[in-house]
Amino acid sequence: MADFFDVVLSQRAYRALRPDPVSDDLIAQILNAAVHAPSGENSQPWVFVVLTDRAARQQLADLVRAAWDGGVREFARQHLSERFFAGVERWATVGFGDTPVQIVVCGDTTACNESLLPSSIFPATQNLLLAAQALGLGSLLSTLPLLAGQQVIDLLGLPPHIRPMGVVSLGWPARPLKKPTRMPFAAKTFRNRYGNPW
Repeated sequence: MADFFDVVLSQRAYRALRPDPVSDDLIAQILNAAVHAPSGENSQPWVFVVLTDRAARQQLADLVRAAWDGGVREFARQHLSERFFAGVERWATVGFGDTPVQIVVCGDTTACNESLLPSSIFPATQNLLLAAQALGLGSLLSTLPLLAGQQVIDLLGLPPHIRPMGVVSLGWPARPLKKPTRMPFAAKTFRNRYGNPW
């Protein structure tokens, strides 16, 4: 098992994943890490819909491509470098559909107030991403599939009290990636009052 700080400092978004299957045992290990995240009032409002079936994954991929073609492409082109845009476009049009596991992370509005869902769901999602990294898998969190709205809800058969909040693509990396480049924390941190350098 990798050292915790090695995992944290090397975790990044993988847009190129091999189509090779991921075992149920590994998926279970990752989900077990996810449900050990903190949650508001210990409400544990997370719900995971794991898509491994090829037909279901393809239907979700079709919705992602439709959202990309329906306006996201042009929005992204204006905000991303040419190289970064090319990688995102490959993922949205081909890579997403080739990914062997899609985990739709949802929140249960009967478990806690809907406004509190993000403070519980996203720590669980981060645990999921870090567990995948620790096991040598690549992952990527996206909200792009959610732009399909009701179509995603219908595809997954979600009842009204379950809200989809993100999709984690999971698979074996097609190639190794270097550690991500980050600004030093001190550039974003202040002591006691905004403006006082760390």
